[in-house]
Amino acid sequence: MDKDFNVLVLGGYGNFGSLIVRRLQTIAGLRVWVAGRDLHKAQALAAQTASHAVRLDINQADLAEQLRVLNIDLVISTAGPFQGQDYRVALAAINAGAHYVDLADAREFVCGIGELDAQARQAGVLICAGGSSVPALSAAVVDQLLPRFSRLDSIWHGISSSEKTPGVSTLAGVLNYCGKAVRQWRDGAWSEVVGWQSLSAYDFPKPLGRRWVSNCDIPDLELFPVRYPSVREVRFSAGVGLRATQFGTWLLSGLVRAGLLRSAVPLAPLLRRAAVMLEPLGDGISGMFVRLQGLDQQGQPQTLCWELQALNNDGPNIPCMAAVALARKLATGKVSERGAMPCIGLLTVTEYLAELEGMAISVSERQC
Repeated sequence: MDKDFNVLVLGGYGNFGSLIVRRLQTIAGLRVWVAGRDLHKAQALAAQTASHAVRLDINQADLAEQLRVLNIDLVISTAGPFQGQDYRVALAAINAGAHYVDLADAREFVCGIGELDAQARQAGVLICAGGSSVPALSAAVVDQLLPRFSRLDSIWHGISSSEKTPGVSTLAGVLNYCGKAVRQWRDGAWSEVVGWQSLSAYDFPKPLGRRWVSNCDIPDLELFPVRYPSVREVRFSAGVGLRATQFGTWLLSGLVRAGLLRSAVPLAPLLRRAAVMLEPLGDGISGMFVRLQGLDQQGQPQTLCWELQALNNDGPNIPCMAAVALARKLATGKVSERGAMPCIGLLTVTEYLAELEGMAISVSERQC
């Protein structure tokens, strides 16, 4: 790089944003900006990380102009929840001639980002939604294992978090579909399941062991049947390590499903406080799995399981590292794609995991 590559992190002092800022600041040649509505919080983190602080609000009319003034090369948005959010930040990045990546896992938001493709191509920038564990890492894992199948029939993947409680906005996004209908690809056709219902047990290797997971709504459910056309089933499940929280959410979804509660979203602040009180009971371990079924190259039935485990509450770093890995590649000119797209096919598993080095995170693979 012949000049510093300016990366601005919106929501940079939040739970995920601060993890991204701290990791970005270890990469030579990057100038990192901590941005958000609270300048004092931005300045406090900037002082800790030798970064720069700026007050920005995603709703301000001159957002694109401010990005131009700062000469921003890449905008990383952690300013969720992305459910129901429009593309004003991505459009501001395009108008400022900057690349853009977000941590969205909202299905409609990520899958609809292509509507900005023509504008992004004209501006010569990459606009990328879903730079997170799903679909960025999940798709990279499927792509890596795919050559070992002559036919891929089924994808079941999921995440079980530790007891560490996310922020209210993240929690509200998760509760948005609690007890509501979720479209899944089953038996080669679309069918409806219920969010946070269909409790299933997934047995990770030790030390994680058995975790309970339920239906969740993510972009992969829409993207994977198209990306992997032979599959007849695509499922995603998620859960938390504390069974009291997991089964409590399952019961809550039943109340919404039965019409006894209109929505679980207004309960997000109360539920977060309750979850924080239970945190001392947790083990600090998170996990992610990708389970593929189909035929191997000899035409024989095959089931492969790729599994990630994070100890010591290092799990929250995982969804953050797609944005960091893309920042590294964009800064060094190793990403040629331009246009607007979901974050699939832009990172390999190796590139993603490289950003997690030094953390208590391990990956394994087995026939299962």
